[in-house]
Amino acid sequence: MTVLMKIFISGYPGVGKTTVFMRVIDLLKRDGLVVGGIVCPEVREEGRRVGFGIVDLIKGERGWLARLCSSQGEGPRVGRYCVNERDATFIGVNAIEKALLLADVVAIDEIGPMELAVPALKSAILKVVKGDKTLMAVVHWRLRNELIGLTSGRREVVEVTPTNRDYIYRDIYSKIRIGAESPP
Repeated sequence: MTVLMKIFISGYPGVGKTTVFMRVIDLLKRDGLVVGGIVCPEVREEGRRVGFGIVDLIKGERGWLARLCSSQGEGPRVGRYCVNERDATFIGVNAIEKALLLADVVAIDEIGPMELAVPALKSAILKVVKGDKTLMAVVHWRLRNELIGLTSGRREVVEVTPTNRDYIYRDIYSKIRIGAESPP
């Protein structure tokens, strides 16, 4: 039986979760593994956060996950941001579906309120969480317990802290590699 590994990266805002996530992806790709899914980086203009992008990790296609709201009716509102349902669906859902078919590891940064505000993207994310693919995901701290309860296979929450953020990526990488190399 294949050992499935679901790694949920958690921690306080700004601690370095995305940096850890991207370091693991770089190591996995260097080893020749296909990593697919999405990353939702912060977008800043003139030093001010104006929103969050959404990037397909296989194709590199980019769009907007959410931007500062400028008027009513722009999409689901999460705090000061309006979620772009079109890009979340077209880029995000397609990236996750493609990763389920083609990738060795599905990677999602992040699973949070914005990503879950779009029904189609939420459905795609839950399909991975409940499914039989290796998953590495940055998860919003408020959602981690709920998501972990839905998972199949081996799972672990890795808390990123200022103390461990410079080396914890190696531990995550090793756990995913061991799971990826387990015989069927």
